[in-house]
Amino acid sequence: MLAKSLQPWLIDNGSLTTRLQLRYNHFAVKPVAVKYAKPIQDEAALLHLPAHKTALIREVLLMGNNQPVVFAHSVLPRASLRGAWNGIGRLGNKPLGATLFANPKVKRTQLSYKKLSPQHVFFQRATAHLTNKPTHLWARRSVFQLNCAKILVTEVFLPQLLE
Repeated sequence: MLAKSLQPWLIDNGSLTTRLQLRYNHFAVKPVAVKYAKPIQDEAALLHLPAHKTALIREVLLMGNNQPVVFAHSVLPRASLRGAWNGIGRLGNKPLGATLFANPKVKRTQLSYKKLSPQHVFFQRATAHLTNKPTHLWARRSVFQLNCAKILVTEVFLPQLLE
């Protein structure tokens, strides 16, 4: 069962970037990591990537009024970077959501949700900056597709979002 307080954020199918920009006077993207690496097993399966293939992994903190409110993890197969998503690897502190939702031809799969325990790798990455760690976090993910090019986006909602 989804957390009641987070439910409006988790189930919203629109742009999280736009929603955060409307909520906070100051919104920013803070890059955490951009690197080529092997996606975790279930990510590779969702993107139909062989286990040995690397992809561009982009991790950022979405900041609201100088507080991290969402940890975002994106997986871009190399083939996607050469095609429709050329240039996404160089976004820096620009929001990926602005690119994804700007093109009406981009299709999005249904959102899936997960309650993350402290043992989950995304929980650990998302809370690395926190001194007081929560008991769990909620995340959602979906695949964005333009033509045959796919991007998997996972968003982990941090406790500061509800403050």
